[in-house]
Amino acid sequence: MSTGKALRMRRIIDPATQSTLMFAFSHGTSSPEVLPGLENPAAQYEAAREGGADCIFIAPGLVHSLAEVAGASRDLAVVAKITSTASRGGTKHQERLIASVEHCAELGCDGVVAMIPFAPENEPDVISLTAQIGEACDRLGMPYVAEAEFPNAYYDSGDDYAKEWGLPYLKRSARLCAELGADVVKSNWPGSGEEFAQIVEAVSVPVVVAGGSRESDLDLLQKVADARAAGAVGCSVGRNIFQHDRPAAMVAALSQVVRGTASPEDALESNDLGKAGAVA
Repeated sequence: MSTGKALRMRRIIDPATQSTLMFAFSHGTSSPEVLPGLENPAAQYEAAREGGADCIFIAPGLVHSLAEVAGASRDLAVVAKITSTASRGGTKHQERLIASVEHCAELGCDGVVAMIPFAPENEPDVISLTAQIGEACDRLGMPYVAEAEFPNAYYDSGDDYAKEWGLPYLKRSARLCAELGADVVKSNWPGSGEEFAQIVEAVSVPVVVAGGSRESDLDLLQKVADARAAGAVGCSVGRNIFQHDRPAAMVAALSQVVRGTASPEDALESNDLGKAGAVA
């Protein structure tokens, strides 16, 4: 790892605890509609900072608009989302580059993140895209987070890729991303710690678990705890934070579980969150 990449990576993964809490606030580039909770980026940024997240995923346009807010503190790394999903196209699962790694370096970002959906409709193009980003990140010393997840059509599309493709897909996607230059791989939760451990074991780079769709606070925290026990360095959570009625408290609870300072139940109690964790 280059010096520049190592120095930037310490802002994304805490070197003292070898853990990370990533706030995925980049759903505006991937969802086929504007999701509730995305309306006030500055407030969500402050909630992530207040709760103790390590980094936030935001598209380059939001980097510009949040520059003043981000510049007021040093304790939340900015990771630029550099791909977007063409959700209204005739062909499914089309991911397109929306910013170069060079541009993100010029913006002062600490890393880049890209959605990497390997699917029959796009796999050759996505393999090339993944490698292209990896090469640029190596050249410029930028950490590269690859979202090696099921394709974005799982947004209320009726497609059940978890059931259809399952763990073999997640393992192969994680491995391909690592082979093609990713520094961190983000993967969906396959259903158990034993299965998630197989994803971790398939790659030689850090793995984080995706937060996924809205679920109860306790279920989310337990999933993150189980992923940590299976070898994950942390989590990348979006909807379960920005759609929460108390996002800063949810971030704080996640941070405690990720750092290993509290159990899921204790994290709920110490942050005054309901044990049932009602889903909005």
